[in-house]
Amino acid sequence: APQKMTVQDVPGAFPTVDVPDHAHYTIGVVVLIVGITGTLGNFLVFYAFCRTRSLQTPANILIINLAISDFLMSITQSPVFFTNSLYKRWIFGEKG
Repeated sequence: APQKMTVQDVPGAFPTVDVPDHAHYTIGVVVLIVGITGTLGNFLVFYAFCRTRSLQTPANILIINLAISDFLMSITQSPVFFTNSLYKRWIFGEKG
């Protein structure tokens, strides 16, 4: 059976840089703020589109498509990035 190769087997494959703790926390807070703002803002765009008949035009469907995509990215990616920033490393294992 072939042996499984890992990143540790290839020195220099992914160079690392020592980053100060405050940088991790600052980035984490910024990502959290952007995630909350993106989630609420895009939800409000979708809500306004659904509730206001005059906004339901073919041209606005593109805007709603973008808002839904951005909303889904905000609720799925921001918590992961924020959590990893607090722990200062990837915490979801090899499969994650």
